[in-house]
Amino acid sequence: MLPIPDRPHVGPTTYDAKDPDTSFAPIEPLRPPAGAPNVLVVLLDDVGFGASSAFGGPCATPTADRLAANGLKYNRFHTTALCSPTRMALLTGRNHHSVGFGNIADFARRAPGYTAVRPKAAAMVSETLKLNGYSTAQFGKCHEVPPWETSPQGPFGAWPTGGGGFEHFYGFVAGETNQWHPPAIFEGTTLVEPRQSARSARSRSRPTTSLCACSPSRTTT
Repeated sequence: MLPIPDRPHVGPTTYDAKDPDTSFAPIEPLRPPAGAPNVLVVLLDDVGFGASSAFGGPCATPTADRLAANGLKYNRFHTTALCSPTRMALLTGRNHHSVGFGNIADFARRAPGYTAVRPKAAAMVSETLKLNGYSTAQFGKCHEVPPWETSPQGPFGAWPTGGGGFEHFYGFVAGETNQWHPPAIFEGTTLVEPRQSARSARSRSRPTTSLCACSPSRTTT
């Protein structure tokens, strides 16, 4: 059951700390199970399932090749060929139509399955991990917000740190942005100045990336 229910006090309720029967359970912070792994999801836009060399494709991805050689490769992931639907299918573990993302968020309409509004019955994987004691963060592109809720004034219920289950977010809320000087970078729900670097100009031709990081440690640096 999530959230994990509070443990009720068991035993007599004493009114004097000097009472020999006074005994209370220690305060235990929420922690994931022992041995819980870190979870890192890297999602690349506009990359076909068979594009990388890890799956026999023509694009050399040596890092992905090394990871695949030491792990597991899943070959039944259903890509929807569009960014918003694929993201929501991955982040909820459900068919994209069942979570309101039959198309990209910008083309939301009233028809069922195309509203760009995630139903409350469909929890995000990040929220499930957070309620089990994980630290959660999302970086990069967020294209899972209805267009009428992308304003810096909110509402923020569909934003990563609003109702998306992430404790931290650093990125942009849109389908695309300027690769040289992104005009709207958010930290959480606060508009901040982009962090310029010498590498930013070299990233102009790279596909837009989202990182979803979930760590069982509650201490972040």
